Amino acid sequence: MPELPEVEITRRGIAGPLTGRRIDACTIRNGGLRWPVPAHLAGSLPGQTLREIDRRGKYLLLRLDHGTLIIHLGMSGSLRVLPNGVPPEKHDHIDIVFGDATLRLRDPRRFGAMLWHDGPDARHPLLAHLGPEPLGADFSAGALAGALAHRRCAIKLAIMDSAVVVGVGNIYASESLFRARIRPGKAAHRLTGPQVARLADEIRQTLRDALAAGGSTLRDFLHTDGQPGYFQQSYFVYGRDGEACRVCGTAIRSRRLGSRSTFFCTTCQR
Repeated sequence: MPELPEVEITRRGIAGPLTGRRIDACTIRNGGLRWPVPAHLAGSLPGQTLREIDRRGKYLLLRLDHGTLIIHLGMSGSLRVLPNGVPPEKHDHIDIVFGDATLRLRDPRRFGAMLWHDGPDARHPLLAHLGPEPLGADFSAGALAGALAHRRCAIKLAIMDSAVVVGVGNIYASESLFRARIRPGKAAHRLTGPQVARLADEIRQTLRDALAAGGSTLRDFLHTDGQPGYFQQSYFVYGRDGEACRVCGTAIRSRRLGSRSTFFCTTCQR
């Protein structure tokens, strides 16, 4: 968390008020994130204009005059657009000032990142090996089948691998597999053609539904205006261990897969 829907909602939330505006100042209060924040940003960002904001997987790409600011929200990060002068709190690490508005990065666990890149996206080591976007034209049943053909790990772990498809984290992997009626521990290479087709469709639809609901707010995620998301109210399995399945009434079960909690229905998923 945040996963792809939350990152895309963040992108949309900051793109509207900030695209096309000039940076007046950058303040780094704590640069000790997952990777050190480049100290030169405080001096090099002012004067540059934010041309556009893209997303690649869970990475936000803020394209400026002389390069790209790459932001990852980690486990607990968020970006807020605030009026100037709002006092920073303990976990507010970076401010980028655009006229009368401030883009503020908050990250209590400091697993996020803010990095600088002045070359093509495909050459940055964090972006170079990413798989297709699940909501893009390159993601299809055929592409997913090809990526899974020789993978013997559990299917849930496979679709959480960013080389297979980007942005599908623990929450949406569990939900997509339930919707596709596939047991999360099933070996990826053993999925049938119809199962792969269902799974590709349900990954797309689950993410679209999450976007429409404003994403999931479980702990830290808020929109750029401070409002929560509501998709968690529609979860079929995630976080519902012991509760009745919304489809068949069987108690939802959980297990550990790849050190992550995994939720599923033994009746609906095979």
